[in-house]
Amino acid sequence: MEGEHGMTVEENVKSINIEVKEICQKVGRDVSDIHIIAVTKYVSIETAQAALHTGLQHIGENRVDGALTKWEALQPQGIWHFIGTLQSRKAKDIVGKYEYLHSLERVSLAKELDKRMPSGRKMKCFVQVNVSGEESKSGIHPSEVEAFIETLVEYKGIEVIGLMTMAPFYDDPEQTRPIFRKLRELRDQIRQRKWSHAPCHELSMGMSNDYKVALEEGATFIRIGTALVGKE
Repeated sequence: MEGEHGMTVEENVKSINIEVKEICQKVGRDVSDIHIIAVTKYVSIETAQAALHTGLQHIGENRVDGALTKWEALQPQGIWHFIGTLQSRKAKDIVGKYEYLHSLERVSLAKELDKRMPSGRKMKCFVQVNVSGEESKSGIHPSEVEAFIETLVEYKGIEVIGLMTMAPFYDDPEQTRPIFRKLRELRDQIRQRKWSHAPCHELSMGMSNDYKVALEEGATFIRIGTALVGKE
């Protein structure tokens, strides 16, 4: 099963793992704190299976139809992440299947997730923040993040484990650094509140083009598609 540039998925995973280890050594981070999400939205079930066979555990999907098809084919393998925009009416489709949601940005969605979560269980959520201010990107404004998270305390089926952002695509990934740094600073600000419903330890940021910069700035979950599984 080939990924990017004719390399196999296994070769890509090996290469990325080496890079992650080198970056962690460079900036003094523990490699065990880093989780690689294989974003499989553009590839087949077979390629997603190949990623799991390499030892990767985390799989990311961003459309409900594809998300359900892959989950049904591959579970109980993998830890499943929904990383795209989720309509409130479709919350029921991922509850009980996907452990993580990377795109919480509306109280209405939190309400739907909470209503459908089994008693005693929580959806692990990242609040999506539009750090770059691009109109084409989802997420709430950085100035609204703290107040938004505070309102989520009443939804017992929701746990805000961190923040997520998408940086613009730049030819020079170094240009993403201020965006990732801003998200880290915002995460640290929320974490200082010590809210039980929002421990906010994690950072979901960095994709195929810019994950190295994201790691240097504190990413704990990196979402890698093309560079890992290719594009079919």
